[in-house]
Amino acid sequence: MSWASEDVEAMRTALALAAEAARDGEVPVGAVVVRGGDVLGRGRNRSVADHDPSAHAEIVALREAATAVGNHRLPQATVYVTLEPCPMCFAAMAQARVGRVVFGAYDDKAGAAGSAIDLGESRALNHRFEINGGLLADEAGELLERFFEERR
Repeated sequence: MSWASEDVEAMRTALALAAEAARDGEVPVGAVVVRGGDVLGRGRNRSVADHDPSAHAEIVALREAATAVGNHRLPQATVYVTLEPCPMCFAAMAQARVGRVVFGAYDDKAGAAGSAIDLGESRALNHRFEINGGLLADEAGELLERFFEERR
């Protein structure tokens, strides 16, 4: 796939957020929500710091974006995330009615965009969005590998 410069720039922002998460002892995942060229929300994993199992990067970014626009719906927004979304985050993005999700590394263990499960094809969710995976996947994967190697 050929990526637009805006996609690469947004994913680089997400990667910087993931690196911040790693420095704080969180699994290094970062996310940004963009609409019309504007960054509406930024997030990084905060589950440990916030004592919140739902504080994944995507959820944090969606909350910030929804607050910024004053609406829980984010139509035409694109979520850029460094790791393939898990089922919880995938469902939250469907509830937010995002238009597109772009992710970096694939997640064979918990990825809900086709790796472990494909919620994009599930009738259980009433909203569909475009899904594009693999943007800067090597960089995102290296952050994750390094993080878990240091903990072994």
